[in-house]
Amino acid sequence: MGSEATMTMVPGKTYYFEDLEIGMEASYSKTVTEKDIHAYATISGDFNPVHVDEEYAAKTFFKQRIAHGLLTAGYISAVFGMQLPGPGAIYVSQTMNFKAPVLIDALVVTKVTIVDLIPSKRRALFDCECRVGERIVLDGEAMLMVPPRPE
Repeated sequence: MGSEATMTMVPGKTYYFEDLEIGMEASYSKTVTEKDIHAYATISGDFNPVHVDEEYAAKTFFKQRIAHGLLTAGYISAVFGMQLPGPGAIYVSQTMNFKAPVLIDALVVTKVTIVDLIPSKRRALFDCECRVGERIVLDGEAMLMVPPRPE
């Protein structure tokens, strides 16, 4: 599996609030690499041995190292910041339910779908999910502030 990330919408395009419709969706695919695990541990300061120590992780419920849950959640942020709504969108809230571990070399496919629009506040509610194969590894909802079309 490659470590290339793929996007289904135009990267870097801003979808203004007026462009959004319920049902719009975007996705992002990324293979989690050894390098990603170590980079995330370094950036976040989270060196939990279940992520970085093979010997320790072998004695856990998972029997091997797993990716940080928030590394996986970061792929949701990538969709929002780069695709839908794109640059200028601001997180208001995010719920996350971690359903299964993500192993090194797993291909994570992240999808967000608009489920509600709140015109008075220019906010969009999204269903979010990350899958490895057919298995949902993370799901939840996110609320974003979306900029209006400039006049």
